[in-house]
Amino acid sequence: MQVNRLIMSITALLVLAGCGTQRTMEPPPRKPAEVKAEIMRLLPAKTPDRQGWATDIYAAFAAQNIPPTTQNLCSVLAVTEQESTFQADPPVPGLGKIARDEIDRRAAKAHIPGLLVSGALQVSSPNGKSYSDRLNAARSERELSAIFDDFIGMVPMGRTLFDGFNPVHTGGPMQVSIDFAEQQARHYPYPVNGSIRREVFTRRGGLYFGIAHLLGYPVSYKQPLYRFADFNAGWYASRNAAFQNAVSRATGIPLALDGDLVRYGSIMPGATELAVRTLGKQLDMRNLTIRDQLEEGKGLEFEDTKLYRRVFALAEQAEGRPLPRAVLPGIVLQSPKITRKLTTAWFAKRVDERYQRCMKRAGK
Repeated sequence: MQVNRLIMSITALLVLAGCGTQRTMEPPPRKPAEVKAEIMRLLPAKTPDRQGWATDIYAAFAAQNIPPTTQNLCSVLAVTEQESTFQADPPVPGLGKIARDEIDRRAAKAHIPGLLVSGALQVSSPNGKSYSDRLNAARSERELSAIFDDFIGMVPMGRTLFDGFNPVHTGGPMQVSIDFAEQQARHYPYPVNGSIRREVFTRRGGLYFGIAHLLGYPVSYKQPLYRFADFNAGWYASRNAAFQNAVSRATGIPLALDGDLVRYGSIMPGATELAVRTLGKQLDMRNLTIRDQLEEGKGLEFEDTKLYRRVFALAEQAEGRPLPRAVLPGIVLQSPKITRKLTTAWFAKRVDERYQRCMKRAGK
């Protein structure tokens, strides 16, 4: 019997060891040529310079140690197709008028007469043309950004009107935020041509920072749809909107599901924080603790907080059913370039349609 028990023990240990090995084994990394070949297969049929796009996309994944899975590749291709139809510097209809309207708005806010502004725009720029002519001829955000950079440094009142200000906030093939790119520039793998702002308008730079914004943070989402919403509304906006929904269900207080949990930079509580405070006794949490844990909403760790767990428990008890941990934020998109009512949910769903088509091309 002792021999049999010993054999059974050894067998059990071997089985456990085998299971442990299976759990820790990871597929070997794919070769660069293999990944690039897959990207070229997945790109829409009429994409120009497929080899160039594949090279820059692969380089962005490799530089940031993001796994180039088919799901991740299709996510990037779907966002890029939605934002620019694979143009490194996509044209914007009516951009000259948009720019001039922004100048007039800014001048009025600074109480500068319109005639003075018009006179300043007649000054010759470094390329010999007046700023007014260059604005009228501008077709892309890269051109417009360069005009404003020149304008700030060269034109009388330029610094008064626009010091530290450029109305172009996004750019490149993925229309990534320039502020985000500047914050993520530390590990940028290419030589910088003048500024990170300029790099965003290149294919390689726009893809690098766009992929960082889309995939460079950990999430618990079960569908890429919510990453697409976050790309438009900000990291964890979908998770935070689901939390706001739970707060509303638990308190009966209507809340905008915008993903903004606190007013950062202000000691005054916002609508979500005020609503959570009404649950203070049930949560057994003081206002200061509530604020501290709401501020964790910028990261994945928010999901491990006492506040997150207890709010969902209260809400699900009140509703008598499980509640979603991700919700498409209810945000109306605001931009001079947008001429009709669009929302973050609309954007995410459009990207998801492209993503699904890409996955079908991949046979998934």
